[in-house]
Amino acid sequence: MIPLVDSCTVRGWISGIFGLLVVALAGTGCQKAPDAAAEKKPVVALVMKSLANEFFSTMADGARKHQAANTATYDLVVNGIRNETDLGEQVNLVEQMIARRVDAIVIAPADSKAMVTVLKRARDAGILVVNIDNKLDAEALKQAGLNIPFVGPDNRAGARKVGEALAEKLQPGDPVAIIEGIPTAFNGQQRRLGFEDAMKAAGMKIVGTQSGYWEMEKASTVAAGILSEHTDLKALLCANDNMALGAAAAIQAAGRTGKVLIVGFDNIAAIKPMIADGRVVATADQHGDQLAVFGIEAALKILKGEAPPQDQTTAVDLITQ
Repeated sequence: MIPLVDSCTVRGWISGIFGLLVVALAGTGCQKAPDAAAEKKPVVALVMKSLANEFFSTMADGARKHQAANTATYDLVVNGIRNETDLGEQVNLVEQMIARRVDAIVIAPADSKAMVTVLKRARDAGILVVNIDNKLDAEALKQAGLNIPFVGPDNRAGARKVGEALAEKLQPGDPVAIIEGIPTAFNGQQRRLGFEDAMKAAGMKIVGTQSGYWEMEKASTVAAGILSEHTDLKALLCANDNMALGAAAAIQAAGRTGKVLIVGFDNIAAIKPMIADGRVVATADQHGDQLAVFGIEAALKILKGEAPPQDQTTAVDLITQ
């Protein structure tokens, strides 16, 4: 005879059996898989110009510190080229990041036009691109059908501030010369224009403009030639501090320290003693230690859908004695 069992007892048996089954499955690893998409951190690649330039090594340090404070938020890959003109190496770095399938590339391009082609390949691969430091050429972007946001300072306005500080120590009609960056670099063009704005407004005579290609040794050679050609030169306006250091060396070698004034741009550590003792009249601080961070933060917000891909202007401050 089969004993009668009430419904509550049956439900208890079923519950117990189900509980044992769950425990058994858990022991064999048959658990619910975690949501991989929810746990995946975005990978941001920072691609810079020459790490031999103190400005970019400072930028890299700032980015690493930001990532170290936000390890749960994103992963960071830091890349840089050997010198300011090694365009091919920077193209290769971007291609490596495309192959790696990073989520975003934050780039300070070595050339405003030439880098657009490889950056289009990155965008076609679904990688977000954020432009910092040196703005990509607007017409080249338009022809490529790209909308790449720029996060960085107004270089022309910053250079004009530096030029105006220099003009206060000169007399109208004084001969001056400009040592510009790479001629095809947008930030170099804008700084040259800013220097020209200030010198023309103050009535100075610009006797020449030559490129030092952002590098100390090249700028020193260029400065030596300008000093030899223009013995009455009163000032050299250098589009970055690396070139200002080169100009200072040339001026010292020519025995004209204190007679030819210098200005720069970037406020790197090496220029600060020269600002303090007056060998360099002024420079501009575009906060290199935070510039990449601004770009990274913009990229993370865009990836999360929290912000549209649009330009952002960052601060640039005049630095004098």
